[in-house]
Amino acid sequence: MLWLTENWNIVTNPLSVSVAVAMSNFSSWFFRLRSSSKDYYRYFYHHSFKTTTTHTNASHSSATNTFNSNRTRFSSSVLPLALAFSAASASLPSFCDHHAPDSDFRGASFGGKGSTRYNDVKGSHTEFPQELLFELKTICQDNISLDPDERYFHGKPQNSFHKAVNIPDVIVYPRSEEEVSKIVKSCNNYKVPIVPYGGATSIEGHTLCSNGGVCIDMSLMKRVKALHVNDMDVVVEPGIGWMELNEYLEPYGLFFPLDPGPGASIGGMCATRCSGSLAVRYGTMRDNVITLKVVLANGDIVKTASRARKSAVGYDLTRLMIGSEGTLGIITEVTLRLQKIPQHSVVAMCNFPSVKDAADVAIATMMSGIQVSRVELLDEVQVKAINIANGKNFPESPTLMFEFIGTEAHAREQTHIVRALVSEHHGSDFVFAEEPEAKKELWKVRKEALWACFAMEPNLEAMITDVCVPLSHLADLISRSKKELDASSLVCTVIAHAGDGNFHTIILFDPTQEEQRQEAERLNQFMVHAALSLEGTCTGEHGIGSGKMKYLEKELGEEALKTMKKIKSVLDPNNIMNPGKLIPPHICF
Repeated sequence: MLWLTENWNIVTNPLSVSVAVAMSNFSSWFFRLRSSSKDYYRYFYHHSFKTTTTHTNASHSSATNTFNSNRTRFSSSVLPLALAFSAASASLPSFCDHHAPDSDFRGASFGGKGSTRYNDVKGSHTEFPQELLFELKTICQDNISLDPDERYFHGKPQNSFHKAVNIPDVIVYPRSEEEVSKIVKSCNNYKVPIVPYGGATSIEGHTLCSNGGVCIDMSLMKRVKALHVNDMDVVVEPGIGWMELNEYLEPYGLFFPLDPGPGASIGGMCATRCSGSLAVRYGTMRDNVITLKVVLANGDIVKTASRARKSAVGYDLTRLMIGSEGTLGIITEVTLRLQKIPQHSVVAMCNFPSVKDAADVAIATMMSGIQVSRVELLDEVQVKAINIANGKNFPESPTLMFEFIGTEAHAREQTHIVRALVSEHHGSDFVFAEEPEAKKELWKVRKEALWACFAMEPNLEAMITDVCVPLSHLADLISRSKKELDASSLVCTVIAHAGDGNFHTIILFDPTQEEQRQEAERLNQFMVHAALSLEGTCTGEHGIGSGKMKYLEKELGEEALKTMKKIKSVLDPNNIMNPGKLIPPHICF
């Protein structure tokens, strides 16, 4: 209660001590109560406790004088209330310690429980400290930018319709782990927000700088620090892309098996716990990272584990950081598990009368025990987009794509078994390729699915969403969703990592048309709630960011989210690490 004692000058005589205790209890009660009646609290708080601040000394002085002139009135009005409520304060529940930084005082906060808004993400913004700017220039030398265009580019995700009102104040490009540590420590001292930036391929607004602050672009940290061929692992910096890494590894007969969108960096892949089409065979990012080095909010550098393939030592800090989306720390080094490049592979393609038939074959394939490395499903709209964009002539019907790996004999045997399954489920036009160039061309078509959609509808933006359900529920989920998507006035395509129950939709809409925005969000919500009703998740691989926070309480429950927030508050007490992401703003403890 330093704030109260400083501003009311309570002296230490018995009566004053009693008053101080009462005021302390009331203040505690009052700040707890505010979460359950936010609108009243915010009005009261911003009219009685605070005066609107500006960036000029004159305004600050004026605000201070105004506050001093009002404090006697305020103290006399709340003192009876303090005495009345002090006895009951111990029994009242605990709510928030601070109101969410991304709150909009006029209504529900973006990403909060029940929020349906996909407007620009709002956030508080204060003048950037010049002392911090000087420190950052000292640390980064020439690798710092204040250029407005560069700041705007970093503040607007390139593959996402999410936007923020604010953009970063400064972009820094660290060259080493030590520089990252110094940058973070300085920002923490000034309580300035930090947003890490990787390959800029995230979809759910992970890199939005809703509160301004410092954007830490990791693109200069892209070295391969060590390759252990006999251990089949590699140590890399976070800025290297997975495609660059695989080019480096190819001469050694090794590869890193995760394959998200082109351009994704290893650090960003860790932060979002991504996967890709090969996850059905090799697992997701959490299965392929051995250990990390992470800079925490106070600048400390933490090693999360040893390089051993398994360990029973302590808490699993590696898995804690994977998927934390930059809210707990900044990843500066990653040790990855590698795989041998397969001796032989076969890529197959076939068509079906409905997406349910295609999904049924994907499930039957996995149930047969065949260890496919990829099972991808495309609906007829997505195939049409591919034909338009690439000048192809694929049959425009629901399509499955498979990849089988192993020895030549084994891969061919798997191909023939699946061909029989396809025939049993009304499939047709089963074709396969074994030549390297033909296989690469087929998978290129799948990897560029999003750009194919933009080629089909060049004037529209995409709301890209993904959900995931237990494999046995995939056909049901796709059937329900496809019926809703086809009935919509918007152009929607379906893509699924059908081997592990992960289902994507690309919803094309005109963001300037409010009706289209609402329809896109309705479809998105329909898919998410359908997945949750089938014991699934609101996202299988894209992550939460700011876009899917509102679904977390329904999926995980309030207690799980409170636990997450407690972890966040311990590791990042000043809430500088990518604030306003992952944990919904209405969650308090």
